[in-house]
Amino acid sequence: MLHPILDINNFNVVLAVISTYVLLFGFISLKIKQRWYLGEALPAFLAGVAFGPAAARFLKVSQWAGDDSDGDHDITYDLARLVIGIQLVKVGYQLPRKYLKERFKEMTICLLPLTAIGWLATSGCIMLMIPRISFLSALIIGSCVACTDPILSQAIAKGPFADNYVRRPLREFISSEAGGNDGFGFPFLLLAVALLRYAEAPDNTASLEDFDLARGIPDSLGTADIGRFGGGVTRALRHWAIEGVLYMMVLGSGYGALIGFISRKLLNLASKRRWIDNECFALMPVAVGLFIVGTCGCFGSDETLACFVAGNALNWDGLYHAELQARHDAFNSTLETLLNFGICMYLGAVMPWDQFHMPDTTGITVWRLIVLGFLILLFRRMPAILLGYRFMPKVCRNWREALFMGYFGPIGVGAIAYAEYARRLFPAPGKSDREINDLTAAISPGMILVFVFHREQMDVLMFPSCLLVGSIFDHRPRPVRPRAQRFIQAVQGTVYLRPPGGSRPPVGERATPEQQYNRTRATLNNREQPLFPLTGRGSANATILPRRYRGNTKTE
Repeated sequence: MLHPILDINNFNVVLAVISTYVLLFGFISLKIKQRWYLGEALPAFLAGVAFGPAAARFLKVSQWAGDDSDGDHDITYDLARLVIGIQLVKVGYQLPRKYLKERFKEMTICLLPLTAIGWLATSGCIMLMIPRISFLSALIIGSCVACTDPILSQAIAKGPFADNYVRRPLREFISSEAGGNDGFGFPFLLLAVALLRYAEAPDNTASLEDFDLARGIPDSLGTADIGRFGGGVTRALRHWAIEGVLYMMVLGSGYGALIGFISRKLLNLASKRRWIDNECFALMPVAVGLFIVGTCGCFGSDETLACFVAGNALNWDGLYHAELQARHDAFNSTLETLLNFGICMYLGAVMPWDQFHMPDTTGITVWRLIVLGFLILLFRRMPAILLGYRFMPKVCRNWREALFMGYFGPIGVGAIAYAEYARRLFPAPGKSDREINDLTAAISPGMILVFVFHREQMDVLMFPSCLLVGSIFDHRPRPVRPRAQRFIQAVQGTVYLRPPGGSRPPVGERATPEQQYNRTRATLNNREQPLFPLTGRGSANATILPRRYRGNTKTE
């Protein structure tokens, strides 16, 4: 007699748990976001904790990698790379056309000197609260949290609160700086790693043959040559300049620009000749992100910076983003939401609760990590931005906007990827001298808990912070003028304005579906002035609507 076959394996359980959460969250998602003022990250993380090994034990992450002891770290690293790569391409193409060229000075100031100041301040806080790690170890951990999460930054770059209380130049720069910051953490990380790995082993290190208890307890036994290369500062700086600057940064940014440029040209060609359909057109950023993550992972360059630069190059002429808006694309936003659900639930399930209290090894305790989170919130960005905002008058007009920009710098998935990448550069925990062993033991739990703390404060404190910013800035929505109202009606299809190179149809006529499809809707907040002038008839430089992929229209 045949019986039903029960197959309760990890794959089936994971699918059931994730889909159940997505369904339950989706039914009340509007209430969660607009009534309780929570985002997607914190509820998903709490669901991962509830379904993970700490509670219900449905998500048994330790069994996913089989017998591999480092399988959990490999899954975490690869999943973080996947999520951050796709999201950085999305952030890149959503910026205005040629934005990096127009804001090159401000981006350079923010990504180099100001990020370096924040890196040193964060490292000082880490060294203060984790007493048993060295200064170089604190620099390594500090470089992991130097990056800013671009997706969480979108919470204040878009939406009704941003439209009402934050100026457009500041919102755009926060998005751009968050995207570039994820890639510019590698030079700081590799500099600290090179200084530590090329330093000599501690004097109090002995091999098993030379061990003598009468001389005292050494830092490590039998590992005097594991984890250290020697050569001093000169050799470390030479290695950092070649690998950290040239190979990681220059090659990564150049590779991303090349991939984005080729993708844009091929999209122009395919769109003009009508070779590409709507689905594949919207899928292009995901494909570019996956391609760059895979290829950069093969030859070991900076994939995060490459993805961000590729997104900018893909929309360098402003056509791609405008065309996605014209086609009412919702695929990329939906995929981004699903990725956020997955990574946050996974982090909740893989949380190493037993490593948050290690007073005998690294000196880490729960209260020290909590205080460390508050210190990083205060000193990681705000002092540096307040010092340098005067050099960026086009972005930050006064100290209040600088304070706002410094406060909203959330730590996200990039910190997890950096922490797991740094672990790969050192021997396994317990296989080197005490300085490196303390670093490898401290870097994983500290990074994840600080990550969770910043996720929570960004989600929970978003609404009151926006209200506070509104009262500080005294910024109110500007009324919509008649010209802007006419433009909004044109964008929504009420009237059809003349596209570049076309004849003027009767104003006031409702656009046909074909006319609506064949024109681009410009990015426009309903409470702000339009980005493109409505007048200037006869002027070659005054366009009414942005150019799109048309067979009879030249692309820039």
